[in-house]
Amino acid sequence: MKTFEVQFRYRDRNEETAESMVKVEASSLPGAVGKATREFVKGLDRKQRFDMNKNGLEITAKPISATVESEATKQAAAR
Repeated sequence: MKTFEVQFRYRDRNEETAESMVKVEASSLPGAVGKATREFVKGLDRKQRFDMNKNGLEITAKPISATVESEATKQAAAR
């Protein structure tokens, strides 16, 4: 499993930008986007969902570097 960082951005009814960032573990980037989107939408209320659907949702996803995870694994193995 790989760790991905997914950022969501949409305009609400007050013309303010609402942002959220979610870290998820998945085997692929599309799977991570799907999983993070489900988590994000569950946390919204009815009006926020309407604003998101009306104005569009911008999704930015990127993998978190595996070097951080591998260094932690190496340190644990060295103990």
